[in-house]
Amino acid sequence: MKSSLLSLAAALAFAANGVSAHYIFQQLSHGSTTFPVYQYIRKNSNYNSPVTDLASNDLRCNVGASGVGTETVTMNAGDSFTFTTDVAVYHQGPISLYMSKAPGNASDYDGSGDWFKIYDWGPVFSNGQATWPLRQTYTYNIPKCIPAGQYLLRIQSLAIHNPWPAGIPQFYISCAQVNVVGGGSTQPSTTVKIPGVFKDTDPGYTVNIYTNFNNYTVPGGPVAITC
Repeated sequence: MKSSLLSLAAALAFAANGVSAHYIFQQLSHGSTTFPVYQYIRKNSNYNSPVTDLASNDLRCNVGASGVGTETVTMNAGDSFTFTTDVAVYHQGPISLYMSKAPGNASDYDGSGDWFKIYDWGPVFSNGQATWPLRQTYTYNIPKCIPAGQYLLRIQSLAIHNPWPAGIPQFYISCAQVNVVGGGSTQPSTTVKIPGVFKDTDPGYTVNIYTNFNNYTVPGGPVAITC
């Protein structure tokens, strides 16, 4: 299958270069402006290693990632943003974007409130093969109708290249701090808690992508706002 060949090729390339076989979303862009690494993204303390514990609060923004020392960028509702990784994502699995409105300043918020999903990049199936969104940059827009305020903007790569239960899926996560101005009054149709929304019974978590893989539902709840 195409997805397994991509993974093998990437793994061999990284091994040849002596590079750790992981990645981290470390840089944010706003429109055409690219900011320094970790200026607006909370810096984690586990380098580019994944989170695997479904009950851990680290699933929110990553290990050791707090608002201390992180700036908050102002964006208009509807503006485009881009997350960039240190090396291109190469573990098969979906990429998802979430937001959570802070009760005050984003820098003080621990992400324990409600989250809502704004976008998923899932696999494309064609001629019996699955193609995953494996790249270094992921661009989307702040929903133009959400209320103004400060938010955590979360990106997640769920790596399912080691099928459950013999392997454990891996979460690669980062949170940016965003002050949204403008916007509207639309509330998300569905909100979730992190941790809590991901379960080891979710088909999108337990699936074996190497055997009879012809459909997929991204876990973590539905996209909850479109505007």
